[in-house]
Amino acid sequence: MLKIITVFGTRPEAIKMAPLVKELAKCRGEIDCKVAVTAQHREMLDQVLALFEIRPDYDLDIMRRRQTLFDITCRALAGLREVFEAEKPGLVLVHGDTTTTFAAALAAYYLQIPVGHVEAGLRTRDKFSPFPEEINRRLTGALADLHFAPTANARRNLLGEGVRGENIFVTGNTVIDALLATVKPGYIFADPVLSRIDYENRRVLLITTHRRENLGGPMREIYQALREVVENYRDVEVVFPVHKNPAVRNVVSEELGGLDRVRLIEPLDYQPFANLIKHSYLVLSDSGGLQEEAPALGKPVLVLRGTTERPEAVDAGTVRLVGTGRETVVSETRRLLDDSVFYGKMANAANPYGDGFASKRIIQAIKHKFGISGETFEEFRPC
Repeated sequence: MLKIITVFGTRPEAIKMAPLVKELAKCRGEIDCKVAVTAQHREMLDQVLALFEIRPDYDLDIMRRRQTLFDITCRALAGLREVFEAEKPGLVLVHGDTTTTFAAALAAYYLQIPVGHVEAGLRTRDKFSPFPEEINRRLTGALADLHFAPTANARRNLLGEGVRGENIFVTGNTVIDALLATVKPGYIFADPVLSRIDYENRRVLLITTHRRENLGGPMREIYQALREVVENYRDVEVVFPVHKNPAVRNVVSEELGGLDRVRLIEPLDYQPFANLIKHSYLVLSDSGGLQEEAPALGKPVLVLRGTTERPEAVDAGTVRLVGTGRETVVSETRRLLDDSVFYGKMANAANPYGDGFASKRIIQAIKHKFGISGETFEEFRPC
């Protein structure tokens, strides 16, 4: 059997790797799958593990208070060396762009173990935006042997960097697999703040901000824009799961604290968060994942960043890149609130990121490359 170790350490990785882990578990007799987590983010990771009922075979538990990128890299690299030396896998699977991802790929490379990169090929071409994710992606791509690109554009990026075409597989994004398995009709929120909102008669704006490059002045302008929108639209209600970073919380409190129809809540577990996207009218975020998730549920996204590594959504018309300037954020939000035709075009545009079968395609590609199955790989093509 082919032994595979999947490695992840943060909530976003766990969400996107969970459906793949579950599918790999079905391949008994062909694939022996182990799960190793670094717990780069302890609490948020554990929420996802519990939701998808995943029990790691190895838990490095590296998170420390006030940890730096140096700390995460060193502890993950050393811990994963021990795991890989003990298990001697035939393939290590990593996801996306975290420091855990890069450290795992590097550890596997040092031990000459093949690496498969899930969500490969995303690029902004600006090494500091997003930081450090852009460089983590590029370094992992340089170390990887198999590249599971979510879109044709991601494949083009990899081909432009010299990756051989036979090692690139366009699969769609596993986040859509996770999302579609999590959003439930008739979902009831346990949180009393969310359960009391009148989703039928209020237009709910879901807000998230956390990017390092937006800390300080840019975030303040975003929140001032939100204040202006809420004050001018009586049917608008803002739901804002506030990131735990004090640098975010302090500015949020100063600009939005106590404002009527602004619900500042604690970060949500993935299941209520995914269902909150479904109940929202519009999403404003500097997150990468929400650019994929919200369009899958027919929700327009205003991206609060100057760059995006997901240009497919911009091209498809499901998201708009608006930056962080107060005037622009206000005007773009007002346009979606005032112009129903424009809103409908964004809400009904085809989602370019997946159809719920990315995990199956990744396994199909692995079996093909390792000679486990003669089945031909069929790549993802958006409708």
